[in-house]
Amino acid sequence: GDNMDRQQQQASKTNAQQVRKQNAASAQGSSFDTEFASETDVQEVRQQNAQSQARKQQNSSQQQQ
Repeated sequence: GDNMDRQQQQASKTNAQQVRKQNAASAQGSSFDTEFASETDVQEVRQQNAQSQARKQQNSSQQQQ
């Protein structure tokens, strides 16, 4: 149980830093970081979808042979 507590403390510490960073950014009126981040996430997801799609097609074509 002790280890879990420590991990949770670590996690909440990281979250606090993240929140502080975002607060500082929004205080500066800079939503650029968060917008950029979500943009990157979308691209990443699209890429992964494309890759898994390509893999499916490869698998199905291999089975047909």
